[in-house]
Amino acid sequence: DEFDAGKAAGEKLASMGGKTGICVNQEVGNVSLDQRCAGFSEGFGGKVDVIPTQNDPAEVEAKVKAALESNPDIDTIMGLGASLVGEPSIAAVEAVGRTGEVNVATFDLSAGFLEAVADGRAAFGIDQQQFLQGYLPVIFLALNAEYGLIPGGNVPSGPNLITKEKAAQVVDLSAKGIR
Repeated sequence: DEFDAGKAAGEKLASMGGKTGICVNQEVGNVSLDQRCAGFSEGFGGKVDVIPTQNDPAEVEAKVKAALESNPDIDTIMGLGASLVGEPSIAAVEAVGRTGEVNVATFDLSAGFLEAVADGRAAFGIDQQQFLQGYLPVIFLALNAEYGLIPGGNVPSGPNLITKEKAAQVVDLSAKGIR
């Protein structure tokens, strides 16, 4: 559930000391992305502004940089896609000289964002665990066919917050085709 994943991320970022955040939304009006921002805002509990952008990493970086320059209280950035928003947000934080002061997290994963997490330049990535999304239904159907067993409700595959401690493992498993 997108809202619940955003809420978990917001709670984690608040526990890391976040007070003023932005949610960078590259497709305002896309229900899934809007739910991610809404969940983040609820879980974060502090002041959150949504920064609308387009699907252009250069625009994302420019708008995040402008937000950071206009409001020095921003200490948290929530992205809604790793390569499109997360990586440009890290670049914006670095461009204004606030690495280590602003926590950047994003939905989904990319090699570049995972490297930033491993290096401590980003807080975490939100992994919806696509491997489980494909694997679990096969197991459930096999168990149903063989024994008549089936889960009694929604079985979430995530969110799994990929922190510095897990980033290297995810990169390794991705190279092996497991992630």
